[in-house]
Amino acid sequence: MASQVKVMQIIARMNVGGPALIVAELMRGLDKSAIEQILVTGFCDENEADYLDNVAKDIKATRIAGLGRSVSLIADLKAFFGLVSLIRKYKPDVIHTHTAKAGVLGRLASLLAGRGAARVHTFHGHLLHGYFSQAMTQLVILIERLFAARTKVLIAIGSKVKDDLLAAHIGKADKYRVFFPGLPVPKAISKADTQAALGINAQTLYITFVGRLTQIKRPDRLLDVAKECKHRGLDLHFLVAGEGELFESSKARAEREELKITFLGWRSDIAQIFAASDIAILTSDNEGIPLTLIQAAQAGLPIVATNVGSISDIVVNESTGYLTQKNASDMADAIEKLVRDAQLRKIMGEAGRARANQYFSLDRMLKDHADLYRSL
Repeated sequence: MASQVKVMQIIARMNVGGPALIVAELMRGLDKSAIEQILVTGFCDENEADYLDNVAKDIKATRIAGLGRSVSLIADLKAFFGLVSLIRKYKPDVIHTHTAKAGVLGRLASLLAGRGAARVHTFHGHLLHGYFSQAMTQLVILIERLFAARTKVLIAIGSKVKDDLLAAHIGKADKYRVFFPGLPVPKAISKADTQAALGINAQTLYITFVGRLTQIKRPDRLLDVAKECKHRGLDLHFLVAGEGELFESSKARAEREELKITFLGWRSDIAQIFAASDIAILTSDNEGIPLTLIQAAQAGLPIVATNVGSISDIVVNESTGYLTQKNASDMADAIEKLVRDAQLRKIMGEAGRARANQYFSLDRMLKDHADLYRSL
């Protein structure tokens, strides 16, 4: 019998969002008799919900202070030496890093610990557009190039993410694998029951945004879209699930401009919220492959989203929804088509559900990772 593969998963922090969800499913779903895993992570910021505390309470993690989001030399050095000693103690066969900061510290620690583990890094998105100044972006690219050369396998969670990284000369094409994220198939949920439970009116059309209210997600653009829909007289109500530094200011603007938006705050019942909705929307400037849109597709919702990152792996334009330019009037045009045509909503929603089941299944994601770990 082949011996167990020891895998150390390292992620900067398990804040609510796509990377945490993927790592949690890997920790839960991989065959424990074949693959032994340890999860190493830092702490979330005050304004972030921690996925391990709020949702995945069944998953154990080794926490390292200083591994979280903010960059500070002393904290980062502490985290780095903490990682080195953990690697020496645990002796993993594979070190799999997720997110930029953990990718740098984890791979550097692996080099210093000298245990000969195979290094794997997943790009859950990238930091090449919309995050930093031009000079800082160049530095990020330089660092990623250096580490890519010392990494056995680079995983991109979407085709566009991979293409963007290769265009920046980060890693060679033969090192890359594209592994789509996989989500469990949600239980069938009755729309009427969920609407009643959420106290929303079955006569109204609901368009739902799920995500952190932070600059890169462009909640200001979402409000512009709501305003444009109001001008056009579309009978539509927006639901916003998520928090972040722009939560209060977005809420204040929506009240000031009398926009039909309900801010639900951070929620753990996203499947239920999508089940009660009619359309899903995402207004970001940059994305990896947003898991919330996979959840929306699983719920059979047509999707209106900006054509950024690897969203096009989930949304097929004019088939499962609409990919638009990054402006409110284009997004409102797409929404208007869906609002005025119930049959179109149904056809696009069903096509999206079929696509999600085919490409974004949990079994497929687990098999991709298990095969990779064994091959290393």
